[in-house]
Amino acid sequence: MASMSKIERVRTVIAGQSPDRPPVGFWHHFGADERAGKAAVDAHLKFLATHDLDFVKVFFDSGYPHHKPITSTPDLAGLSVLDGDVGVFGEHLDTIRALSAELNGEVLMVTTVFNAWATLRGLLRPGPYVAGAGPSPVDNPASRRVAELVAEDRGAVGQALAVIGESLSNFARACVEAGADGIFVSVRDDWVDTPDNGNGTYDELVRRSDLRVLDAASDAEFNMLHVCGRAENFAAFADYPVHVLNWADRTAGPAIEDVVSTLKPAPCAGLDHSATLVSGDEAACANEVRDAVSQAGDRPMMIAPGCTYDPNRVPHAHLAAVRRAVDAL
Repeated sequence: MASMSKIERVRTVIAGQSPDRPPVGFWHHFGADERAGKAAVDAHLKFLATHDLDFVKVFFDSGYPHHKPITSTPDLAGLSVLDGDVGVFGEHLDTIRALSAELNGEVLMVTTVFNAWATLRGLLRPGPYVAGAGPSPVDNPASRRVAELVAEDRGAVGQALAVIGESLSNFARACVEAGADGIFVSVRDDWVDTPDNGNGTYDELVRRSDLRVLDAASDAEFNMLHVCGRAENFAAFADYPVHVLNWADRTAGPAIEDVVSTLKPAPCAGLDHSATLVSGDEAACANEVRDAVSQAGDRPMMIAPGCTYDPNRVPHAHLAAVRRAVDAL
């Protein structure tokens, strides 16, 4: 098979057809000084070139443009629907425009949108965003505080999530208009359907806003869903209207082979971001590439970690081994 361009490779997998080799991507959070403007553009372009990736995922770790403290359920009423270009949203749109111009149609670009529940947790959690790389305890200050608010006034929390979701929808639409080829929506239900909140809380309070955000970007060609943590209801996420689904098959499950025949979006998985990429060796990293493709069988897939990785712990040689293994397929 003739060698494909990066865009052709990704589009072929999205179409359910076999490319010359699986597209590969991975990502990590950049520093606080690389979240906007030229520094963000340069950081993403350098990362893309260093690892010769088939697509670029743009991070958005600048939070949500609501600056009044939320300490009680009455404070939730102070949230209002925001335009997609206000505050840090607008700063990110400038970054997207600049990146789009630099990429010049040669690489597809998705940009991160944390869902309404994650955004609300961020508003309740002081300090900068810290990535939750894979399964982790729900007993943390932000999750406890959301649970307290749900117990105090479930309706108020639901309304706040709806407002945040509408704002995120406006932001997602603006990102695509600014030049993103799609959005990378991060969802997580194991922090929602807890004993404190009750089973079914995600369906009741969160899922509608997830789908609203995706609908706002429905004209895009490369929408990805990232299922963070250990999904309580993976099947529901697998039915979302996205082109690609990314999840931690190694650390959280389900295994690729267990869902590949029923998964609607193209699978994007295969690499253990918290163990093999960190403390394995180059051979182990390459073996995960080959094993993932073997599990997928005839189903075309994309190779990626199950979540963001820690650049201070993952050796460059391990990422290079992944690239070599993909090229050798």
